[in-house]
Amino acid sequence: MAAGPRQSASPAPDTQVAVVGGGPVGTLLARELALLGVQVTLLEQLPRPDGVSKAGTLHARTAQTLARRGLLEVVQPGRPASRKVRGPVPFHFGGLFELDLSKVVEEGPAIVGSPQAWAQEVFAEEAVGLGATLHRDSELVGLEQSDDHVRLTLASGDGKRRTLTAGWVVGADGARSAVRRLSGIRFVGTPATVSALMGEVRLLDPANAPAGWHRTPRGWTLLWVSPFGISRVCTYDFRGPHPDRGAPVTLDELTQEVERIAGRAVPMDSPAWLNRFSDAALQAETYRSGRVLLAGDAAHVHFPAGGQGVNLGLQDAVNLGWKLAAQVQGWAPAALLDTYHSERHPVAADVLHNVRAQVALMDPNPRMDALRDLFADLMHFEEVNEHLSSMTTGTAVAYDVGQERRDRQAGQLAPDLALKTGTTATSLAELLHTARPVLLDLADRPELRAAAAGWTDRLNVVTATPGEPFGTDALLIRPDGYTVWSAQGDDRDPQLLTAALRRWFGEPSA
Repeated sequence: MAAGPRQSASPAPDTQVAVVGGGPVGTLLARELALLGVQVTLLEQLPRPDGVSKAGTLHARTAQTLARRGLLEVVQPGRPASRKVRGPVPFHFGGLFELDLSKVVEEGPAIVGSPQAWAQEVFAEEAVGLGATLHRDSELVGLEQSDDHVRLTLASGDGKRRTLTAGWVVGADGARSAVRRLSGIRFVGTPATVSALMGEVRLLDPANAPAGWHRTPRGWTLLWVSPFGISRVCTYDFRGPHPDRGAPVTLDELTQEVERIAGRAVPMDSPAWLNRFSDAALQAETYRSGRVLLAGDAAHVHFPAGGQGVNLGLQDAVNLGWKLAAQVQGWAPAALLDTYHSERHPVAADVLHNVRAQVALMDPNPRMDALRDLFADLMHFEEVNEHLSSMTTGTAVAYDVGQERRDRQAGQLAPDLALKTGTTATSLAELLHTARPVLLDLADRPELRAAAAGWTDRLNVVTATPGEPFGTDALLIRPDGYTVWSAQGDDRDPQLLTAALRRWFGEPSA
């Protein structure tokens, strides 16, 4: 059933928001909404978690975002990474390991290991603990929009069907999103040119396997070798796309492809899982169609160069969550929800662009050797390292928040200042754990607190002393951590603060 708004008068929906997809993006979004008191239902097709983690790298901006919810440590199954960045943090661009991420990360960690299977279960448990409802074995097979709700048809593994009505629906259901397809949102971009395989297997001779990243004239092999258990094996074939993108991968296919590219046998058995993917770079034309929104891979897909995909999606979730909650709760300014698309669509478009460049740079043809050598040399220039590292880590992300005068903080992620409120030590990140916006008064300015008095039903007003001079008297910070206004220390501050409050947080309460 295709979506199409129609007039309808109907009773209250079964749930205020339905989130389709129980991966890390959907579960984090459900947590965000539940934290803000929204009635949210999370729908996942799998009857139980499969434990598969195709992604596991969180970059600096995602780590900073999760820290502002108190989630950074719990998404790491092992010993948490240090918050302090000490020494170089090597990383790659196009398979050239010449970047130093530490040069662009002032608030660490620069990189975090967080298998998506772990993170999504952490987020799901937290979401349910906050009041969300989780339904597994729920495949979306129909979607119909009305003027005041969306009607979903769900199928379980035994063939039974049921319906659920929701005020809003968010598709976080991956690259082949049923929400996107059923709502008629176009997925556009560049087609596949590379065929890639990935799986977790047991290597029968791990000591002699080609561990790490290896480029040959026939393609790439990437092996994360475990001498005693399951190893991850990946291949990149630049001869063209898969003849059948949906065909199951066999162990023989993966074994033969590794042997072809490496030029020698690499015996393996006992596959835990196998899959195929490509370098198709596609993006939803719009992230919103009426009462339907998209996030994560449902909104954008690309080759996994640099591990940027899950990071994009998690930041989508935190950008969208508070805006959708404001819409549901009735205080959102008219254009607020549409800023989800206007802010996040360009960020994903930039990632798709840099990933296309990386794929071109990874071409195994020997004619590319000179270009790769030159590019590797350029990456040692500070300006080039800063540009590519901030792109990869997401630390370059900033938003146009509509300030009418120069405001160096506006649109930037507010730094995690050490603070004291009275005699209590805290931090800016801790103030955002509730997912409410914050007016942070750093200079005890009662006129600013008075200007914000009409918004305290949805805004936390905090007077604090910074651990060191910061350069502004006050900050107005969105729930996702981005500053929308900072004081300039003059008599226009209350007027401009009030304008920013109206722009982002609606009209004051009576």
